[in-house]
Amino acid sequence: MQGMGHFMKDIIEELEQRRAVARLGGGQKRIDAQHARGKLTARERIELLLDEGSFEEFDMYVEHRCTDFGMETQKIPGDGVVTGWGTINGRVVYLFAKDFTVFGGSLSRTHAEKINKVQDMALRNRAPIIGVFDAGGARIQEGVDALGGYGEVFWRNVQASGVIPQISIIMGPCAGGDVYSPAMTDFIFMVKDTSYMFVTGPDVVKTVTNEEVTAEELGGASVHTAKSSIADGAYENDVELLLQIRRLMDFLPSSNISDVPVLPTRDRADRVEMSLDTLIPDNPNQPYDMTELIHKVVDEGDFFEIQEAFAGNIVTGFARMEGHTVGIVANQPMVLAGVLDSDASRKAARFVRFCDCYSIPIVTFVDVPGFLPGTAQEYGGLIKHGAKLLYAYSEATVPLVSVITRKAYGGAYDVMASKHIRADINYAWPSAEIAVMGPKGAAEILYRSELGNEKKIAKRITEYEDRFANPFIAAERGYIDEVIQPHNTRKRVTRALKMLASKKVENPWKKHGNIPL
Repeated sequence: MQGMGHFMKDIIEELEQRRAVARLGGGQKRIDAQHARGKLTARERIELLLDEGSFEEFDMYVEHRCTDFGMETQKIPGDGVVTGWGTINGRVVYLFAKDFTVFGGSLSRTHAEKINKVQDMALRNRAPIIGVFDAGGARIQEGVDALGGYGEVFWRNVQASGVIPQISIIMGPCAGGDVYSPAMTDFIFMVKDTSYMFVTGPDVVKTVTNEEVTAEELGGASVHTAKSSIADGAYENDVELLLQIRRLMDFLPSSNISDVPVLPTRDRADRVEMSLDTLIPDNPNQPYDMTELIHKVVDEGDFFEIQEAFAGNIVTGFARMEGHTVGIVANQPMVLAGVLDSDASRKAARFVRFCDCYSIPIVTFVDVPGFLPGTAQEYGGLIKHGAKLLYAYSEATVPLVSVITRKAYGGAYDVMASKHIRADINYAWPSAEIAVMGPKGAAEILYRSELGNEKKIAKRITEYEDRFANPFIAAERGYIDEVIQPHNTRKRVTRALKMLASKKVENPWKKHGNIPL
């Protein structure tokens, strides 16, 4: 038996040695280079993201099986991606983190198989999956094998969509095939100045189109948060981003069959906020900040905004009411008067659909003067993009509570979670104006014959205002359930959500609808 003991001791020593080698990835020199760029290593990122001591790694010793281009002499345990599971504030998550120090984090067949394993486990066990990207794309030496690996990852992204939350964190380069996996996940977050995403890099762009462009100009965080809407947010550095992801995960359910998280709160449900009575300016054309209303209504003023830098005329994000997660959608009068345009419609539609996938109730604050006119919008497909938001709200079966604070004009009134597309509870402030269009435009159409006479037209505008610049006609028709005092908004919304907690609606059976993409 003594010999067995020696054997066991040798194996344990070998295990420790193998682990030490695997943990070093591409070696100390490459780790130092990673740090010099202001970036953490894959394992350091995992340590920060997960609860202390909770990470369990899989496939630490897996190596690639490629023999072309001299690759058989270059093998590193782990093969450029760290995979496993752990907890975030006590809740299980699966994750993979690309290791830039090993073959530049490039994807091989075995690297893809490691990712596939945790994707399958996450879906089977109904827990979120987080991908950390910092890599140079496909491993060219493997050719079509690498492409096959990508395809396997993509297919699993689609299978998991709407079943478990999928989060992508871009913490370095993310190019070529690597960009399409994040694109099919629910949220993408980037690091300012050290991360970028593009299908083809600056060199290829120069060859094909003659454009001279840097990686940052082509696909940096500033591009994808403000221009393309690919990224949902960007943070200053690795540490801040990972801490914000921990905060986001607290808002999200583990899967489409688990309840939304509930966090204890000291914020009273019936808290009165008197300052909201003076939020709306006397001049109907003067803006105010809708996020002030959001912060004053939700638990502890805690609001996690999604796509803050894109389409600022609409605000989307997560908050809590009485401890339960809710999605917030709100027109923002500070930007383009809160008008709906193509970008705002797409942004809000995607957010509404995410909330509906995961049974997160949606609270909508409405102040919308209509859709944005002009050739740019019409040529850009405003009809189709506006229809996306209409479709998303109409399809949603989660509790829908709407509050009209000021303007709700034209088709935009219908789109913004109106009673007619089956919102459950529709409140209006006394300052609400629900009409086909603004008083001036309406008067000029209704009384076209009096157009030359400024006095007469001014009188007609006042008449129209008296008739429609209030919530009462809509309330008389039952399109508004109640006209509420602004200071009681939190109390009324929390009560409505409580009343709707067991809402059950079945849409007609279909394989799936055909959203106007």
